Amino acid sequence: MKILIKPRLLSGGVTPPPSKSMAHRMLICAALADGRSTIENIDFSDDVKATLRCLECIGAGWKPAAGGGVEITGTAGRGADGTRTFDCGESGSTLRFFIPIALALYGRGRFAGTGRLMKRPQGPYLDLFMEKGINFSYTGDTIEISGGLKPGAYSLRGDVSSQFFSGLLFALPLLGGESALSSTTRLESLPYVEMTRSAQARAGIRTDGEGGSYSIRGGQSYAPFSASVEADWSQAAFWLMANLLGSEIELQGMDAKSAQGDRAHGLAIAEAIGDKEVKEVEIDISNCPDLLPPTAAAAAARGKGFVTRFSGAARLRMKESDRLASVASVINALGGRAEEEPDGITIYGEDGLRGGVEISCCGDHRIAMMAAITAARCGEEIVLDGAECVNKSYPGFWRDYKRLGGYIEELGQ
Repeated sequence: MKILIKPRLLSGGVTPPPSKSMAHRMLICAALADGRSTIENIDFSDDVKATLRCLECIGAGWKPAAGGGVEITGTAGRGADGTRTFDCGESGSTLRFFIPIALALYGRGRFAGTGRLMKRPQGPYLDLFMEKGINFSYTGDTIEISGGLKPGAYSLRGDVSSQFFSGLLFALPLLGGESALSSTTRLESLPYVEMTRSAQARAGIRTDGEGGSYSIRGGQSYAPFSASVEADWSQAAFWLMANLLGSEIELQGMDAKSAQGDRAHGLAIAEAIGDKEVKEVEIDISNCPDLLPPTAAAAAARGKGFVTRFSGAARLRMKESDRLASVASVINALGGRAEEEPDGITIYGEDGLRGGVEISCCGDHRIAMMAAITAARCGEEIVLDGAECVNKSYPGFWRDYKRLGGYIEELGQ
């Protein structure tokens, strides 16, 4: 879908969608329980739909519940035999979470995906499973695994994705004995691991440790629970950064005490970029990689003479797009100046951006939203190609954008 966006600053109140990251985690914990759970405030994004499909592969059932939630009937993995293909769509979380779960429950699994998903790194699992005697193979566009997941010591790199740690944390409590899980490097995106442990705690699962080193008692059982998914601070960042570009948006329905890492990081980065007394800002994005696109947009129009350097971002090259290349491409196309580096990106601020171009969203939801908030500060209209990709995480984004006063005209395919 192509859309035309005319420059127009945004204003009004908006509540970002429920946290996709927490929704994945709560849904999985509910599916692993033996009984009925209710998860309220679910946004049926493409990634969440992928996790719901995979719940069925482990024998769980689900149906919409009143008020925008879902009711999950968990079977503790006893309702299927692991022979069905786990269709993960383009969701990296779904794929990496369910691989160890399938091994723990059935000793095998077959996984498929779309877009760039099956090309995204799986090295930490591949190395670990080879050490443990578990078969892990790519067969065309699928991944096939087989072998027993046994209690014991599990060590893997933590600088590729914290999702590998979350996947093992879901699975290891189901085994018969005690296990230990540790990172051989600094564990990046640590707050996401803590989100996993928080969701597990609601289901009665205990894991001990911190900072990338955990002990997990075996023989635990997930218990049914009821919970509501809070609003997503990673999506809120787009509206926060739109304000630095001149809009006046009030975030509503946010949990000021949220454990989401993107809350504290997003607020801190917004303060740093908004400080006109500091000409050069350096931001380590390793613990909050999803914040790069919106914060890069704000940095691009920070003003002449301002420089923002982002580091710790090499793994963003294997997201839905090569996000370092995509972010730089969008900013440069709009008349800004961004220099891509191996581990990050440097952005030289301008007083405003030109616009007047057509931009590809690169099949990446966060690139589409980044371009949209930047368009409000451009001198001329822009055209976005592939704008429907926001459905991956924020299906209501264009509705909210228009409600805040943005001008959008759909041009067709």
